Amino acid sequence: MPIEVEIDLELERSEILKRYRRLLRAAKPFLKDNDAKLIKKAFNLSVEAHKDMRRKSGEPYIYHPIAVAQICVEEIGLGTTSIICALLHDVVEDTDFTLQDIERQFGSKVAQIIDGLTKISGQFEFGTSQQAENFRKMLLTLSDDIRVIMIKLADRLHNMRTLDSMARDKQLKIASETIFIYAPLAHRLGLHSIKTDLEDLYLKYTEPEGYEEIKHKLRATKTARDRFIAKFIEPIEDDLREQGYDFVIKGRPKSIYSIWNKMRKQKKPFEEIYDLFAVRVIMNSKDDPKEEKSDCWHAYSIVTDHYTPNIDRLKDWLATPRANGYESLHITVMYRPEGTDKGQWVEVQIRSKRMDEIAEKGVAAHWKYKGNDTKTGQGIDQWINQVREMLEATKDNKTAALEFLDDFRSNLFAEEVFVFTPKGELRVLQRGATALDFAFDIHSEVGARCIAAKVNNSLVPISQPLNNGDQVEIITAKRQKPSEDWLKFVVTSKAKARIKELIKEENKQYVTDGRNIIEKKCKILHLEVTHELINQLRAYFNCKTPSDLYYRFGKGYINADEIKKFKNEKEAKLNIQAKINTDQLQDGKQFTKELKRMHGERADADALLIGEDMDKIDYILAKCCNPIPGDDVFGFVTVNEGIKIHRTTCPNAPELLSNHGNRVIKAKWTSQQKLAFLAGLRIEGTDRVGLVNDLTRIISNELHINIRSIAVETEEGIFEAIIKLYVYDTRHLEQLMQKLEKVDGVFKVARFD
Repeated sequence: MPIEVEIDLELERSEILKRYRRLLRAAKPFLKDNDAKLIKKAFNLSVEAHKDMRRKSGEPYIYHPIAVAQICVEEIGLGTTSIICALLHDVVEDTDFTLQDIERQFGSKVAQIIDGLTKISGQFEFGTSQQAENFRKMLLTLSDDIRVIMIKLADRLHNMRTLDSMARDKQLKIASETIFIYAPLAHRLGLHSIKTDLEDLYLKYTEPEGYEEIKHKLRATKTARDRFIAKFIEPIEDDLREQGYDFVIKGRPKSIYSIWNKMRKQKKPFEEIYDLFAVRVIMNSKDDPKEEKSDCWHAYSIVTDHYTPNIDRLKDWLATPRANGYESLHITVMYRPEGTDKGQWVEVQIRSKRMDEIAEKGVAAHWKYKGNDTKTGQGIDQWINQVREMLEATKDNKTAALEFLDDFRSNLFAEEVFVFTPKGELRVLQRGATALDFAFDIHSEVGARCIAAKVNNSLVPISQPLNNGDQVEIITAKRQKPSEDWLKFVVTSKAKARIKELIKEENKQYVTDGRNIIEKKCKILHLEVTHELINQLRAYFNCKTPSDLYYRFGKGYINADEIKKFKNEKEAKLNIQAKINTDQLQDGKQFTKELKRMHGERADADALLIGEDMDKIDYILAKCCNPIPGDDVFGFVTVNEGIKIHRTTCPNAPELLSNHGNRVIKAKWTSQQKLAFLAGLRIEGTDRVGLVNDLTRIISNELHINIRSIAVETEEGIFEAIIKLYVYDTRHLEQLMQKLEKVDGVFKVARFD
């Protein structure tokens, strides 16, 4: 029986008031006229609306909106309107209060922002994504008021900070959504500290062991790191002080997530990652762009007087700031501490105080310096216009939310390229952008009629990628029409969305023809055309949406006779299952084995418990990540293949959990009999005679593990082996890896998917 906890309501009321007063203290510096009364009114309404609600942790629900408002003020730098919206952000979604109630009491602007923060309710078709639809709805208000996104980021940050009380499957879903959408969005808006926190919290809940290990090692190396930084900055401080500059220099460690990412990408342990921190020089210049830049370049010359720079790693974001408004000068210099014979690269970031605030608080800091409550930096405004155009292009397409989300995400982390029009106007595009992307950036009609381009006065094809400093002139022709092939080389969201829209207009007839072809053929084959059948056909022919399926049939890319092949294969599967049933296989394990054989998988349904009730259900192991007992896993309900089991670290996990969280179910391994699972190891080291023999002896003779395949490559004394073998569980695999690491000449042993 659950233990009943006695709640002290008086103590809770006192705590609610304490948190509310802390919020008011943080907001006090910018409150004007009637602001305090409006905030109090919003607070009282929120308290009333949520009075009977509690969070999963058992705390009063009102703690959450107060905390979100606090983040808006202290960590993002938003004002009164945002505080009111943060306090009320869940009222319409979770209580009986309506948007009309909000508008009546707080005006249309607050109601509009709350509407953007309120999730869409109702049923969603299987194969569509409620999460993607909600995200698109939220972005619809972005072009009118960017505060919707920033309050949503504050909401997500507080949810991530209080994720402990949630069930494991909910933790995975929320954390994956965060890394898939919200952290990149914070990056795009220049909210560096929010982005960093979201990434670290994602890691804390998806890779808890890796997170704790890096956290512990950062703490353990802090003293040595501080000593290293102090020695490094000493001569720079002396020179800057001598020349009369007002400045601050600090060294800060890279985030746990960024260190973990480097370890994973570079396949190196923590001890071999050298750029664990960056040194930041902040010049307290006058608020004058010319003086700021001059001071930063002077600081650069002082740093390079003492340390040799790596010219290839100089990044000048003073002359051309990033699209999110980020301005800074980045250099990497070589430093060899006294008493050592080993040099080390150190990253130095140089910026003014104003630039530093914009780097940390992004869009909100732009408002502070521009004195306007809702307008942002030029780069952000340009990006918002692109998002608006993408939304316009997909507003009438109910199946486009996932497609929109993919296109939207593709440019969130993109680096930029700076190019010029024939008149010398600067245009900032995504790195890898082509002449055709540039044409669509100028105007949709220019893009649609583009046949070639002149880059630096040389004629080039429309697929030509652009480089920094290119001057581009577009050549158009009235007869030109957009082609599907264009989608293969354009990279900007604006170009992709517009091309798809133009092609869709032209292809409407093909979609109608395709639907008729499928319905006619199904009628001949006595197949009832249901939503489920269309989804099965869509999956069978590897189409993303039903419209895509109809189009490919209408265009003739898929022959109608292929449906007969689909029917035959479907019936063959059903016949095998029927045969198993009629043979009345008494042994449950034998039955599972037969089903697994049909899917090309192993027979061990009793090794995994699935769902809320932790039942033994048939499943398939995902090929993308090959989970084995002991791995942290989740189940995913597919359209046609039943339940697939993925590792939580699967490269596809963030996308599956973000877009289709409603199809994710709990799964965990139980103790079971010893069954073999396929795993892969990559072994690196220095080559020597007998090394392969030593490795295979440990695998086969000492641990009695069956090897499925082994591939060995050696080049100039460097050895790499790729081994696929069968193990019982993660403990068995770790035992093997530890033994292999001790073999003479082996530097590294790593598991791969």
